[in-house]
Parts: sequence; C-alpha cells; structure tokens
Amino acid sequence: YLKQLNFRFITDFEHYLRTYKNSKKQLMLSNNGVMKHLERFKKMINLAIKLEWMQKNPFNQFQLKYNKFDRQYLSERELSLIENTEFKSERLQKTKDCFVFSCYTGLSYIDVKELTESNIVKGIDNNNWVYTKREKTDEQVKVPILPKAWAILEKYKAKKEQDVLTNLLPISSNQKTNAYLKEITKACGIHKNISFHVARHTFATTVMLSNGVPIETVSKLLGHAKLSTTQIYARVVE
Repeated sequence: YLKQLNFRFITDFEHYLRTYKNSKKQLMLSNNGVMKHLERFKKMINLAIKLEWMQKNPFNQFQLKYNKFDRQYLSERELSLIENTEFKSERLQKTKDCFVFSCYTGLSYIDVKELTESNIVKGIDNNNWVYTKREKTDEQVKVPILPKAWAILEKYKAKKEQDVLTNLLPISSNQKTNAYLKEITKACGIHKNISFHVARHTFATTVMLSNGVPIETVSKLLGHAKLSTTQIYARVVE
C-alpha cells in the first residue's frame, strides 16, 4: 500500500533489481537499467504526492545515479566503408541503404519506416526537405535532404513504380534490421556493436557537429525538445 512505502522499501527494491537473475543465472540489469525502473517508480510516487494520497516522499533522501556513456557512432572512414560496399544479397543492400539514409537525415527507425511521399517538401531554398513529426515526442522535424540521402530515395523511387507501396524505403522489422546490420559491419570489417539507432548518432556527430554545424541547429534537426539531450552527442566530438 502507499502508506507502506518508505526509504527502506526503495533501497530494498533497488537491491532486488540489481541482484535479479534470469533462469540462466544471468544478471538482467545494468546500473542504468536499474535507475530507469526507479525513475519510473519515482514518477508514480510524485503523482501520489500531488494527489495528496501520501504525506511524505520516500524518494527525498534517495538519489538516482546514472553512469555516463559515450554513444556509439561511426567515424567518417567507417561510414564511407559501409557506403561503398555493395552487397549481392538484396536484404543486406536494402538495410544498408536505409541505414545510410538515416546517417544523412538523422531520422530514427520508426520515422524512416513511416516516410511517405507527402513528407518530401520543397523548402524556401528550393531544395528538397523532409517534413515530419517525430513518432517518439511529436516534435516537428524539418531536415534538408543531403545529396547522398536523395540518391537513395531516387533509387527506390525507380523500383517503387513497379510495386504499389506508399512507404518510400523498404525497411524490415527493427529486430531483423539490427541483425542484418551486424552482418554488414562484419563484412566491412567494422568492430563496433551497431544498431539502427547508431545512424542518428552518426548524423549528429560525424555528419553535423564535426562539420561545424552549431549544436542548436543539430538539436532542431534531430527534433530534440531539450538542448541537453543533444549535448550528450556533443560530448563525443573533440
């Protein structure tokens, strides 16, 4: 019950999360995973306080401590390695194209998947832009389509005329895409653990910040609601 929640309960819960093992006796959560659970729990407690269902906040003495991680991203060399490798396998070639497209637009997996003709707009500079709303935060995003990203759209536009698909790019499920990316990086001799989300980080660091694009602009292009979120990416760039 709410009245039974106290500081002791929270520390016990933290201990339970830190020591929880699955059926194979493997620890399930890292420090940040534990903190994420506690953060969600804290949100519920804060709501209870606001509703005056609880008098005291058991989280008052408790501090959430996250470990800082530098996000994985591809260097310029690694990105061009992937770009210049052609795959005979169609599934790998398609995955590679979608990934490279995301590296040059910064769109997340779901936003690439949902991309349709109506998202492509002529900007005031008379160039092509992607206008979309981020699935995750509902933030408006406007990104100029760089030549390399445009080339990929053109390539699939030609193919699309044969199929009647509304989506612009042929992307598999997130799980499959990430599995194929592991094959792609292995074939290119890149020893990094890559998921589709790394494309977004590559766009922020290698394509934008390293080329002198101001962080406020990068923040807008990524559709971040807070500048502090973008600063995580900037830490990586010397």
